Amino acid sequence: MRLFDLAGKTAIVTGSSRGIGRAIAEAFAEAGARVVISSRKADACEAAATAIRDAGLQALAIPCHIGDKAQLERLVAETRAQFGAIDILVCGAGINPYYGPLEKVEDATFDRMMATNVRSALTLAGLVKDEMAARRDGAIIVVASIAGLRGTAGLGAYAITKAADMQLVRNLALEWGPLNIRVNCIAPGLIRTDFARALWEDEALMKQRLAVTPLRRIGEPDEVAGTALLLASPAGRFITGQTIVIDGGVTIA
Repeated sequence: MRLFDLAGKTAIVTGSSRGIGRAIAEAFAEAGARVVISSRKADACEAAATAIRDAGLQALAIPCHIGDKAQLERLVAETRAQFGAIDILVCGAGINPYYGPLEKVEDATFDRMMATNVRSALTLAGLVKDEMAARRDGAIIVVASIAGLRGTAGLGAYAITKAADMQLVRNLALEWGPLNIRVNCIAPGLIRTDFARALWEDEALMKQRLAVTPLRRIGEPDEVAGTALLLASPAGRFITGQTIVIDGGVTIA
């Protein structure tokens, strides 16, 4: 058995036109998977998918706003039509529109964050469950954050959604384990992505952060992709319900 082989597998990766999601999609494609690139902007999705195809690998662009259930249903239906049954789902898309004290976050903003960061993952997982159960094989990965593991000044609302993702994974792993569907979470620390640009471009903040990071640097997207590949491949076939932290040691310091 080739432990990290995804040949013949179909994977949907949301939030994959850039950053961590794109690195995961590229790693899956290199391992042999047929990959669906999905984010809100069609042109960005097509650019990422084209880059993968230009490398001689398989990729399809299907734009989707994960906060819209009808678009999630369309994403799954189009994937099946083009690539067949879905073997791997990575919920990598998310939003963080608010920075500030928890008591001041507006109801509508908090509700939108919960719907986008948490409910969409549950909805997508439910849409692919039956075909995974029929084969008694499937891997679902939710990208969370170390913000969900500790108090985080200014990011409390976002942190709550990420903590909820971790509990979502634990419950789905428990409920769907008898179907041999594995459900896991990845919790990155500070990674050099556009999503986190405001943090890693702040020199004062970076100086503080690196001082408490045992590896004395921030992470790169492909360093998260390696863990996703582990969880999606035969190498991770006995891992379920877990949150794997990828943070250079910040949470142990």
